[in-house]
Amino acid sequence: MKVAVIGAGAAGMLAAGHAGELGHSVDIFEKNNIVGKKIRITGKGRCNITNASDCEEHIENTPGNPYFMYSALYKFPPDRMIELVESLGVPTKVERGKRVFPVSDKAADVSEALKKYMKKNGVKLHLEKGVNDIITENNKIKGIVTDDGKELDFDAVIVATGGLSYPTTGSTGDGYKFAKKAGHSVSKLMPSLVPLKSDDWICPELMGLSLKNSAIVIKNEKGKTIYKDFGEMLFTHFGVSGPMVLSASRHLLGRFNENITMYIDMKPALDMKALDNRLLRDFEKYINKDLRNALNDILPQKMIPVIIRLSGIDETKKIHDITKEERKRMEELIKGLPVHITGTAGFDMAVVTSGGVNTDEIDPSTMESRKIKGLFFAGEVIDVDAYTGGFNLQIAFSTGYTAAEGLEESK
Repeated sequence: MKVAVIGAGAAGMLAAGHAGELGHSVDIFEKNNIVGKKIRITGKGRCNITNASDCEEHIENTPGNPYFMYSALYKFPPDRMIELVESLGVPTKVERGKRVFPVSDKAADVSEALKKYMKKNGVKLHLEKGVNDIITENNKIKGIVTDDGKELDFDAVIVATGGLSYPTTGSTGDGYKFAKKAGHSVSKLMPSLVPLKSDDWICPELMGLSLKNSAIVIKNEKGKTIYKDFGEMLFTHFGVSGPMVLSASRHLLGRFNENITMYIDMKPALDMKALDNRLLRDFEKYINKDLRNALNDILPQKMIPVIIRLSGIDETKKIHDITKEERKRMEELIKGLPVHITGTAGFDMAVVTSGGVNTDEIDPSTMESRKIKGLFFAGEVIDVDAYTGGFNLQIAFSTGYTAAEGLEESK
């Protein structure tokens, strides 16, 4: 078959490479001047290729339409992806949380390996060439129109244009336009795995402070718990970020009208009684000091003035004058520092897009459109999204592989 792949990102390159491997004639169109622009910035420039857990665990880590992924994940599971990049000269390593990275810690190596995979399988790469339209006739693919107005004939088209996250990498929503024109519905698009904004003064005050081994509980104004987690987070000038916060953002989509507050527990290993004993020991040690000079053993330096100010205690008050009630106020803040959440930092800072082409309209075993013969979707353009940890890239790779396999059935 003559196949056009639109978008040379994770899903597109895997789809194109595998389609070439299966003997199809493949052209891939990329509007950027390099392949894998988004891959190159993932995992802070290190590229968290996948997660070395089994398919069931991947499903559990996919809050957005997980069951759609069953067939694709079992066709092309994480270990197959690891095998593929290693066969292309990129050795991998597994880190905390089963995250898989290249040994080199260079995301560009993964991008170049996939480029090599395409070249090896005869894929024709067209850089700085976008696609403006998809041509269909009698509910069947006929070809594409490139951004210079040329009409090209193809038997099948794989749309792998990404979502709306990190638009500077070229993810500007072209795939949604193609899908809608072909009669597909697109669910509401929202930024996910994204830092959260706050209007609290404490965030700019604590900017740059990272908390490890802390816990969060997010509640709405009625006190209902929306999300809980344990791990790392970071304060920014506009709010909060870090792994825990990014995962939390997925559960807050469309809920910011509920007056959301995040409570941070800086000592999750201690209950209130154990924390009180710990603080009493510290107070014994610093009994003649000012309060501001007596909390270094229990709190990060930057956090001390914030906790004191929120507790309403004079920072120059001597430790031997601190009352039991005042100590309790500080303990409550250490176990539940409130941060009012007002929204997300938007698509510019989002790792993925929640929403996309309706999964009911795509065959999960082939990624082919149920409406247009020869039209396939792969990657973030589909309404599937997961947590951080390599799960989203695996979705891209598995759906790309499945779309290439699906070409056989579409003949």
